[in-house]
Amino acid sequence: MFENMAKKPAGWLSEDGDESSVVLSTRIRLARNINGLNFPTSANKETRAKVVEYFKSAFEKSEFLGQGRFHLTEELDEASNSFLVERHLISPTMLERLDDAGVFIGPNEQVSIMVNEEDHLRIQAITTGLEMDKAMELASQYDNEIGRLMEYDYDSDFGFLTACPTNVGTGLRASVLIHLPGLVLTRDIDMVIQKISKMGLAVRGFYGEGTDVLGNLFQISNQTTLGKSEEDILEDIERVTRVITGDEAAARNRLREEASEQISDKIWRAFGILKYARVLSSEEVMNLLSAVRLGLAMGIIDNLSIKVINEILLLSQPAHLTKYLGQDMTTDERDIARADMVRDKLK
Repeated sequence: MFENMAKKPAGWLSEDGDESSVVLSTRIRLARNINGLNFPTSANKETRAKVVEYFKSAFEKSEFLGQGRFHLTEELDEASNSFLVERHLISPTMLERLDDAGVFIGPNEQVSIMVNEEDHLRIQAITTGLEMDKAMELASQYDNEIGRLMEYDYDSDFGFLTACPTNVGTGLRASVLIHLPGLVLTRDIDMVIQKISKMGLAVRGFYGEGTDVLGNLFQISNQTTLGKSEEDILEDIERVTRVITGDEAAARNRLREEASEQISDKIWRAFGILKYARVLSSEEVMNLLSAVRLGLAMGIIDNLSIKVINEILLLSQPAHLTKYLGQDMTTDERDIARADMVRDKLK
């Protein structure tokens, strides 16, 4: 399963969105729970199964939801569930709760709904570049349709009730996946992260909460929702993101003015390793691609497209490579196959 998906880049990795040279994607996630049922973290097996049945019933009744696909995660193999994490369709947390759980995947993979993760439903929409309003509109369409078919757990004083207190209120978590190699190279990244934290936002790794930063890719999101409107949250994230993109642009200009030859050498070395290496780990590819992406944005490399970079970015992940090649491999075999794939894509 998912072999065909592996052969094409995810829609959120196209280069068409606003600020796409720095911002890879925007994600809106809405946490929702069904009235009268315990949250998944404290629910027994019977309650979790009931949540899945409620969602399946809504899925089968709704022509709108019927345009997508629904999968029970316990019926998928380990590689398939890992593939969905790499595709940003489910969270790493969900790998710990695969029984009596599921994932809905909408057309073009722009929307996915996790059933029985930390909350009964987590509706997320992902768009390319900095597209807050577009992502919010997408998520709201699915939120409204599901809310029409089942009763959400809602309090007139507190808003939507959620498993984690930080999500109570709107239940909205907005985030951007942003590429900041200039700030890393100028060693200004710690100062920028401190500035972001003081603004009440969180900085996380490539796959979100509890994950590492890979390829100089950071996730920036709001930390709380209670007491704030959806509009306030979206405006805060967009405003801060535009400040950070300005900081990154300034860092890149500084590198061009003060260390032009050294940066050019770093970028071309990274390109050379990707083009000729015979063994590559996924983490190594992510870091090398970061340098090449920087080279494209700075006009140092001009014979390559972001589309190819994004394709390699996904295919280099372990489960993607397994699905793409259609075979199980050891770690060593995968590192060799990954290098073969990268060389082929860069021809």
